[in-house]
Amino acid sequence: MGVDYYNVLKVSRNATEDDLKKAYRKLAMKWHPDKNRDNNNEAEAKFKQISEAYEARNIFFLNVDMMNCVLSDPQKRAFYDQFGEEGLKNRPTSGNESSSNGFNPRNAEDIFAEFFGSSPFGFGSSGPGRSSRFPSDTTFGGFDNNFRSYSTGRTNIQKKSPSVETKLSCTLEELYSGSTRKMKISRNVTDANGRPIEESEILSIDVKPGWKKGTKITFPEKGNQKPNEVAADLIFVIDEKPHNLFTRDGNDLIVNKRVSLAEAIGGTTIDITTLDGRTVSIAVTDIVSPGYEMIVGNEGMPIAKEPGRKGDLRIKFDVKFPTKLTPEQRAGLKRALPS
Repeated sequence: MGVDYYNVLKVSRNATEDDLKKAYRKLAMKWHPDKNRDNNNEAEAKFKQISEAYEARNIFFLNVDMMNCVLSDPQKRAFYDQFGEEGLKNRPTSGNESSSNGFNPRNAEDIFAEFFGSSPFGFGSSGPGRSSRFPSDTTFGGFDNNFRSYSTGRTNIQKKSPSVETKLSCTLEELYSGSTRKMKISRNVTDANGRPIEESEILSIDVKPGWKKGTKITFPEKGNQKPNEVAADLIFVIDEKPHNLFTRDGNDLIVNKRVSLAEAIGGTTIDITTLDGRTVSIAVTDIVSPGYEMIVGNEGMPIAKEPGRKGDLRIKFDVKFPTKLTPEQRAGLKRALPS
């Protein structure tokens, strides 16, 4: 039976026109040669086969009476379903049919350009390199000029809608340990007939440990779609919620601690509960003056690009001075402290 066009496009035999468009758009973007420079030969073959399959199957839904070719009526569609690609290409003509009714697919890049306009990978159907990569002398059923005129008038040459950004507020704990967020979105799209419809979907966002404010997560074509345009990309932008204990400075965490004058002079131990719930006991042995900062290594935020490493924990001290002292306390301090 030769190549199974249904299988090439990964659609069922009762696929609708909308099913075909979606299948072609996905596979053509995946196998376009400009996106597969490392395996260019395989990509070119796949890309042309996908285009040929779409052209053969898509003609089922065209009502171009003047063409009278290939599978434009139920009998010819049934012929393909029974005899496949080779039978389609070599189908004998009846007395009232022209010999041009065999199937000769159009140029693969021309079909691609109908969906995407100029190529998103560097050139379109009229750009440099097209004629050498995909010869343009293939015609469709001998009615090449008429068919191209019909195709040019179609409205499926689409540009991309502008990206849409929305904030994703995360707690410092989520950005420390990582989390998975589920976001329900509703968006406006157009159906195969150009009518606006609303779709809902739940997106899963894996927040990685150490991500910073401003980090962007992009979901291609998950935004709103205007008629005759490719749907917008939906971009979530990380935002940090304020924390009641810690302040973030890059990969470092800052915490403020207040100690008494006696602790500042005589030393103390402070306990800090970390963002992942641990209690860290830190001995303060230096004399603490107002504004003194103590650094504890590897207790800050995870460094996203360096797994296993963290920033520093910076402890900023405030010394609480007594408001009253007895004469005996003043005298004792004078004796104890150097002048």
